[in-house]
Amino acid sequence: MTTFLLIDDHPLFRDALRAAIEAAVPNSRTIETDAIEAAIDVLEDKAASVDLALLDLTMPGVTGFEGLLELRARFPKLPILVVSALDDPKIVRRVLSYGVAGFVSKSAKKLDLSTAITEVLSGSVYVQDGLIANGPEDHPDMDSLASRVASLTPQQLRVLSMIRQGLLNKQIAFELSVGETTVKAHVSEILRKLNVFSRTQAVIEIAKLDFDHIAGAGPEAKRTERASV
Repeated sequence: MTTFLLIDDHPLFRDALRAAIEAAVPNSRTIETDAIEAAIDVLEDKAASVDLALLDLTMPGVTGFEGLLELRARFPKLPILVVSALDDPKIVRRVLSYGVAGFVSKSAKKLDLSTAITEVLSGSVYVQDGLIANGPEDHPDMDSLASRVASLTPQQLRVLSMIRQGLLNKQIAFELSVGETTVKAHVSEILRKLNVFSRTQAVIEIAKLDFDHIAGAGPEAKRTERASV
């Protein structure tokens, strides 16, 4: 039986995703989660049995691409289809650079989403028509930064996320149940991989991969996520 993992904090949109899945793959099994950590808990136990994860980019507790990056780092063989309202061409290109199996806008019709699911399950990389055609390219420096961020381990990504929240090494050590020396080692490796010399520089660099920065848009770009499927 084909198994899907839905990672979206909006119950109504999970209903819409489930309907699209049932149309594409009848008699499949669907597991639903409303947070990245909950999805990780499921995958740590059942990753081998999950055929496809459908992920919303904007999830509670994560900033920018942190959730996607952590899933890619922890479960590199897991096919991920991103279904997001953040469909700016630059964001779509960045998402694809992280090795996802496809991208569909939340404004897509159920038929488009069902097609995406079928294509991805067949081994193709699917991008909804019109999302990146004639779209602006990323700056080469952004590609380099994205590659450096993608090289971080899952634990380093968690440490970096906590650095962005302003936590001190002592607080990070407590949150991760590790020694402060271990945290210092992670911080040093993060700075090395990001090619920066301080925590402040690291925060500034990683902020360049936030959605609004990439899209070059202000508050008006933060669309209300509505399901039209």
